[in-house]
Amino acid sequence: MTTTSPATRPETAPEAPARPLWWGALDGVVAGLLTVGIATLVASFLTAVGQSSGQPAPIAAVGGAFIDRTPPWLKDFAVSTFGTNDKRALLVGTVVVLALACAAIGVLAARRLVAGLVVFAVVGVVGAAAVLTRPGAGPVDVLPTIVGTAIGLWFLSRAAAPASGASGAGNPSRRWVIGGAVGAVAAYAGSAFGGDSAAATVSRDALRTAPLTGTKLTVPAGADLKVPGLSPYIVPNADFYRIDTAIVVPRINAADWKLKVTGMVDREVEIDWKTLQSKQMQEALVTLTCVSNEVGGNLIGNAVWTGWPVRELLAMAGPKAGADMVLQTSIDGFTASTPLGALTDDRNALLAIRMNGEPLPFEHGFPVRVVVPGLYGYVSATKWVTELKVTTYAADVAYWTPRGWSAMGPIKTASRIDVPQAGAVVKAGTVAVAGVAWAQHTGISKVEVQVDQQPWTQARLAADASIDTWRQWVYEWQATPGSHDIRVRAYDAKGQVQSPLEAPPAPDGATGIHVVNVRVE
Repeated sequence: MTTTSPATRPETAPEAPARPLWWGALDGVVAGLLTVGIATLVASFLTAVGQSSGQPAPIAAVGGAFIDRTPPWLKDFAVSTFGTNDKRALLVGTVVVLALACAAIGVLAARRLVAGLVVFAVVGVVGAAAVLTRPGAGPVDVLPTIVGTAIGLWFLSRAAAPASGASGAGNPSRRWVIGGAVGAVAAYAGSAFGGDSAAATVSRDALRTAPLTGTKLTVPAGADLKVPGLSPYIVPNADFYRIDTAIVVPRINAADWKLKVTGMVDREVEIDWKTLQSKQMQEALVTLTCVSNEVGGNLIGNAVWTGWPVRELLAMAGPKAGADMVLQTSIDGFTASTPLGALTDDRNALLAIRMNGEPLPFEHGFPVRVVVPGLYGYVSATKWVTELKVTTYAADVAYWTPRGWSAMGPIKTASRIDVPQAGAVVKAGTVAVAGVAWAQHTGISKVEVQVDQQPWTQARLAADASIDTWRQWVYEWQATPGSHDIRVRAYDAKGQVQSPLEAPPAPDGATGIHVVNVRVE
């Protein structure tokens, strides 16, 4: 019988201790951060050198693709919940979902490396597909996503591989710090480098001193009642609401901008920035309203717009008989279906280049947007406009029509109480109840206020500056102690009172009476 001495007995390699699950999760998150950061940096470089015609940054592309596929009920929920911060909320949500997905992939890779890497690659393919769905996208636009995904895969494979050996028990904090730092710096640099094109900024600044010819308007002194808490008659640019489909604001060099008129016309016409600036400009007071505005909502604003009448451009093209619609197209692919008559009659439908005397902010359409009095923005107010296609409602549909919204969107008569706000506590005595009312391209003739169930009482109207703008009103209420409901209703210039029936924004604008409850002490 033979025995094996301890000195010659085969030794078994010590088994590597299992890594905590959160290690794998953090590896996945860092791999995702590297992917997004590198892709953002490469995308900004492609944009800067003029090699990208679409939206090469994957996070923005995924967000844009999601917006394009958002059902009306979800869009209404986002706007009503987040208001003008809806896109910021979408970006935050996209990042959170991506981080959770990467964490789950990291855990999978720590246990089954090949499976984790395959799933990570699939997420990259989804991002590349989203990039290709964006307007104007070409093959080169997927390069940032490919490069970012490749680096993310490399990091994840290196991070997960040691799990099969003794070294896997070591502290991985060094790779987390380095990988996370590289990804964060790349993302920041890409956003800063590509977020504001230097040429676009220079072209916008140049408009401040550029001479403009045309008519100017004067706002009547009595148009603004200047009641504390009441919305100003003209809303400052920084406070003006923003609702559009652009997850990333386009930054366009005005020198590169062109607008073409196509479709059912005698001759196609194309103008550039220099040609547009040579035209006779005019100023117009126009209140813009979003169709998503709830009763009493703030998705509405009044401004002085400076631009060239759209009707003059369309006259150069010569719309053919039978055409009844103009399909406006934005550089980001958004389209709006505007009645041809609203762009060719005598209203101030403009190719606007200024807002309240300043060059259009990038967020509001620089270098050129369309402003059409009397129509909700989703069928008229196209920002960053690049094409006007003369067509028919039977032949073409715009962005929101297949999503359940009306093809036409005339603005409905409505009114709002600005002060006192709902839930306010006021002192007994004379209280100024004030707000705004609108019936664009018709005008407001009367506003009435009701306290509790008392008879409706006529409010005092501010001076009427334009039928295309809202009108301020105020009612001096003799307030008595207790809880009170205050209501408002408006009449248009034809004497028609606004609808008291409650209806949601979809499919063609909300209706109902704005009511606020206040307590008087």
